Amino acid sequence: MSNIAPIALPWHRREDTWAIFIALGLVLAVTTGFFLGASPFVGATALTIPTWSGSLAKVAATFAAQPAGPIALFAVFLLAFSAASAVIGWDVGKYAAGFALLFVFSIVVTVLGSNQTLKQWQLETPLLALAVGMLLGNSVTLPGWFQSALRTEFYVKVGIILLGATLPFTIILQAGPLAIAQATIVAVTTFATIYFAATRLFGLDPRFGATLGAGGSICGVSAAIAIGGACRAEKSHVSVAISMVILWAVAMIFVLPLWARNLGLEPGVAGAWIGTSEFADAAGFAAASAVGDERAIKTFTLMKVVGRDMFVGVWALVVALLSVTIWDRKKSGEAERVDVGEIWRRFPKFILGFLAASLVVTFVLASIDAKSGTRFSKEAIAPLKTLRGWAFTWTFLSIGFTTRFRELTRFGWRPFAAFAVGVIVNVPLGYWLSAHVFADYWNGVK
Repeated sequence: MSNIAPIALPWHRREDTWAIFIALGLVLAVTTGFFLGASPFVGATALTIPTWSGSLAKVAATFAAQPAGPIALFAVFLLAFSAASAVIGWDVGKYAAGFALLFVFSIVVTVLGSNQTLKQWQLETPLLALAVGMLLGNSVTLPGWFQSALRTEFYVKVGIILLGATLPFTIILQAGPLAIAQATIVAVTTFATIYFAATRLFGLDPRFGATLGAGGSICGVSAAIAIGGACRAEKSHVSVAISMVILWAVAMIFVLPLWARNLGLEPGVAGAWIGTSEFADAAGFAAASAVGDERAIKTFTLMKVVGRDMFVGVWALVVALLSVTIWDRKKSGEAERVDVGEIWRRFPKFILGFLAASLVVTFVLASIDAKSGTRFSKEAIAPLKTLRGWAFTWTFLSIGFTTRFRELTRFGWRPFAAFAVGVIVNVPLGYWLSAHVFADYWNGVK
């Protein structure tokens, strides 16, 4: 009897590994620069675009005051991403050319997203980047060399690890049990709903139902791929599950913040609800950003990353067990043995980078006096937030450029219906848990 095959790529060629190297490298570099008195250089690299209205004179003045800023920002990330590309196995030349164009787009949408009027309309950089990407991605043919730089999962992992540097580890420890408890309720309920709707109501294959359920209940695209592989689902099933995740995730970027505002939710509660009800990390961050308050981003991260994303390894093992002991056995008459190490192999390693970044910053703040701590927050943590913002802007652009409306309509109605049933259960359940059961805690996150 054979084991479920582990992930083929060695550790040093995986996106998670390089996301950790790059993001933690930035955290350590910025921290070291602070203690060596190099904060001005760090500040120049972490390019910020001021809020403007009327004319672009204020933006032009910013670029004139720090002309090396865009070049330094581009050079730092191009060097890091190109090194990752070389080891992972991407075409470095095509990636570098594609990233250069992506960087130009990110400058443009960030400038536009900093407009006061657009901010009032809730069309800030994340949503604007998504809209621009979707508009161009569905109206023009993108060259292959540009598409090679549209690495959504890679950019979002770098951004999330950088986000860890802005969350003290004490908050993560306090929120951990509560976030995991809420995530457990939502993940189990949503997975079961989608799975049974897919298999019992709409007659889909159990592996297909499990892949759809994982995409809707854990961490979106990554979960659909991991669980699809664990249960040996067909490639077409995984593709459809990914399409479902993208379709609903993009819709929720606009719907959830609007509902949160209309319901009068506090930012902490709104972020937790988004973290419970969104289907992908990048889309969830865009929705949380649209709330317009850093507390929403923090509670979203605690709920989605600390709470839900950690489940992917456990679910992979559970689904693999079901696959080899029940679904496959119906065909072969023989059960296989499943290695418990599947949990570790499927565990999203970038979460370890997120926790490590939080630990580094928490240790530094605990080691210096209050005055130095205030300066560290301004000269180190603030630039890291800015770099995080750029990483997420590349993420949103990549989502937009790679979302094809025509492809999203090619699947049959049954997978859509099964996923929709899960959404109907997931969103109200997430609201009830966030706004009522655990509201006191989420409102207390600062």
